[in-house]
Amino acid sequence: MRTGLDTTETGDAADIEAAAASRTVRDRLIDAAETCLRTKGIRATTVSEVAEAAGVSRGWLYRHFPDKAALLGAAIVRLNDAYWGEAHATLAQVDGLAAQLCAGVTLGRSAYDSPGALLMRLRRDEPEEFAACAGAGVQGLIPDLAAFWRPYLEAAVERGEIDVADMHEASEWVARAVLSVTTVPGDTLDPDDPTALIAYLDRYLMPALRPGR
Repeated sequence: MRTGLDTTETGDAADIEAAAASRTVRDRLIDAAETCLRTKGIRATTVSEVAEAAGVSRGWLYRHFPDKAALLGAAIVRLNDAYWGEAHATLAQVDGLAAQLCAGVTLGRSAYDSPGALLMRLRRDEPEEFAACAGAGVQGLIPDLAAFWRPYLEAAVERGEIDVADMHEASEWVARAVLSVTTVPGDTLDPDDPTALIAYLDRYLMPALRPGR
């Protein structure tokens, strides 16, 4: 007889099914948390609202996340990962640093439901709450942006397109410039006009990075 083996196999199957169900509930909770973040922000989102949106009890929610910060932090980390993945995939199809910078601004200013747009809004409007939920890994906006842009600047140096003495400093300066163009309104530039934006970057940002400046 194979009673013992059958029991083990049944137990393994039950464990796998339970793990899958658990992952599904966790994903639903993160989905619900992300929805609440989009509509209400960090401060106004409550654990009860997230549980209700996910279709689970508060007690079940607390089996997966010990508190609101951990729950919203999981949603923010997932948004962060999605944003950087989307951004790199987009810029990989663009030639030239000015055009890549333009694409980065466009991505940052994209539709309301874009991961990048939501992250930027949360970081800008609720910086303390964002830092408390996100943790050290994703709370530093300028360092994150500088690290993102650095390989594109390095590639531009290899192409002879730009020439910088201090790559760390240049990456941070570009990050600050891109963030300003993306988020701060002005009178002389429409950042949603790609032709005007590339001309603007070619006129003011690129000369500071080009050889012989």
